[in-house]
Amino acid sequence: MELFDLFYFIVGIIAGITSGLFGIGGGMIIVPCMLVIGISSHHAIGISVIQMIFSSIFGSYINYKKKKLNLKNGFIVGCGGILGASFSGEILKILSDITLTGIFLATSCLFFLKYAFGIKENPSEIQRSAWSKNIILFCAGAFTGIFAISLGIGGGLLIAPILAYFLGYDSKKVTSLSLFFIIFASVSGSISFLRLDVINHLIIYKGIIVGIASMIGVLIGIKIMEKLRLSSHRKFLLCAYALSIAMTFFGLLRKLEFFTF
Repeated sequence: MELFDLFYFIVGIIAGITSGLFGIGGGMIIVPCMLVIGISSHHAIGISVIQMIFSSIFGSYINYKKKKLNLKNGFIVGCGGILGASFSGEILKILSDITLTGIFLATSCLFFLKYAFGIKENPSEIQRSAWSKNIILFCAGAFTGIFAISLGIGGGLLIAPILAYFLGYDSKKVTSLSLFFIIFASVSGSISFLRLDVINHLIIYKGIIVGIASMIGVLIGIKIMEKLRLSSHRKFLLCAYALSIAMTFFGLLRKLEFFTF
């Protein structure tokens, strides 16, 4: 295995752990890591989205076997994700590399603040009619699919505050649901990327390496999540946010040539 292949493999394991632990697809780890080594935002996002297919399918299978996944809610959110993610290729074609990195950073900061200060630590589920609940789930999936796949972040960190705010879901319940949602969004997004030549065979190869490694990480992440208290799980989620924001900021500074290494 070449040095860079080993790097992708290690990043995949780390991203898989965050996927299993937080249901975030791993893009909040992968994209900043790729930006740090000088890969363009478009290709970093492509690697991340290919990886998501592996981690989300494997993680959702484990959650289903452990009876921690509500398939009905997952399919509703997933259908919304298919619709939203189908536009991701067009968005990547329109926006420049620096613009995408800036949007990624701004989005991360916005939802970090929203999740840290706008949602109670232990939310209680909001009682709504089945019809209104399904509409919220579908719209949350569609909105998240549009922006998350375009930014290569899967959607777990975007959909968590949405479902917590409108439905009162706690962080662990959102984790299994958002990981299942990522299956639909990542497949739809990958098809969109391929159709518009946003990614090539080399990016697919790198994404597969990261994806295979991420399945190992997902298994580790789910086991860790099962042992965490809800309050601790939320705090770790906020730490993942903060780390990703710091790495993305560094990557943006490199692209703006504040650093030459």
